[in-house]
Amino acid sequence: MELVRIVIVASTLLCSLVAGFVFAFAIVVMPGIKVLNDHDYLQVFKVMDRVIQNNQPIFIFVWLGSAVAVIILAILGIWHLDGMNRALAIIASIFYLLGVQLPTATINIPLNNQLQARNIDVMNDADLREVRTHFESRWSLWNSIRTVFAIITTMLLIFLALRL
Repeated sequence: MELVRIVIVASTLLCSLVAGFVFAFAIVVMPGIKVLNDHDYLQVFKVMDRVIQNNQPIFIFVWLGSAVAVIILAILGIWHLDGMNRALAIIASIFYLLGVQLPTATINIPLNNQLQARNIDVMNDADLREVRTHFESRWSLWNSIRTVFAIITTMLLIFLALRL
């Protein structure tokens, strides 16, 4: 199997795993913890985020590997693909990097870090409500956006893989 095909398969697999991860957060995790009181909601999210921030190796491999794979795909696509296949490789890569990775790095992770820095155990109810309101609405909105872009990317990559 030539290198470009291997990279398409790897990109498709890794981006699909990321899409499933953000999709699960959008439709199961966030709605599931939404019913908790403010303190418990914030505490549960902090605990889940800490697992990721402690460099959980499989998660890091999948998340960073997906970004590396689509960058390599875009480069190889320019050199080794033509027509619609080249366009699919480049569009999928751009969608993924700008629609999933960029919001993660510029919005979701900074929100996570702001929450991690707070000592919610010493906050009163009004402060907990304010922190949750600021965090939850913005984080969930951008996770929904990441989810849409991750799913579109996966669909484009599957379509590309089927064309070759």
